[in-house]
Amino acid sequence: MRSDQSDLRSVFVIGTDTGVGKSLVSAALLRGAAQAGLRAVGMKPVAAGLDLQPDGSRACGDVLALQAAGNVAADPALVNPFCLPDPLSPHLAARRAGRRITLAPIVAAHRALCAQADRVIVEGAGGFLVPLDEGDGDPAPGAPLLTGADLAQALGVPVVLVVGLRLGCLNHALLTAEAVRARGLTLAGWVANRIDPAMACADENLDFLRRHIPAPLLADVPHASRWPQGWQPSLFLS
Repeated sequence: MRSDQSDLRSVFVIGTDTGVGKSLVSAALLRGAAQAGLRAVGMKPVAAGLDLQPDGSRACGDVLALQAAGNVAADPALVNPFCLPDPLSPHLAARRAGRRITLAPIVAAHRALCAQADRVIVEGAGGFLVPLDEGDGDPAPGAPLLTGADLAQALGVPVVLVVGLRLGCLNHALLTAEAVRARGLTLAGWVANRIDPAMACADENLDFLRRHIPAPLLADVPHASRWPQGWQPSLFLS
């Protein structure tokens, strides 16, 4: 399904890798939509890894951040259909938990959230082609593989790419943008996140990506633990 860039009721936030700032960007988009008076809710279809909370319970930090940034009190089972305890690649975390990640419950949860909110921000796991399911038992070479790209395609919404600026990001960013296009999805925009404050030629790398990623640069995020104060994302506010 090809997404329509004019319909930004929901977007899928992906990254060039794990740990590049997808949660930061997703939360910023949610806060911006909520501050504009829209009903905004986040979704983390697959979360792998639970953090110890002050009350002794365990929860996914990414999911908690999305819930705190939005303004719709949605059912946690819709916000995070697959919550897996171990911080592993999702297909391995699911296998260890005795579960199979499938698309149908995620698509149904997304549809339910879209009925409850004006804007739904979906945060992916890992990179665009992160493995979600490799089948039963001992998979043979060439066995069917379910990935984050399949999930994005099933949801059929525009994609926002978060690029972690560090050595190697040019290849990762161009490959990811190409993979998004190959799936027939719209790349609505991208965000540069300066995760390595010591990166050499960071500005030159950013300029290169501006020339070669066929989508607008939505923000250039300085190296920091939180989004720049006062930034208001233009995406989703109209």
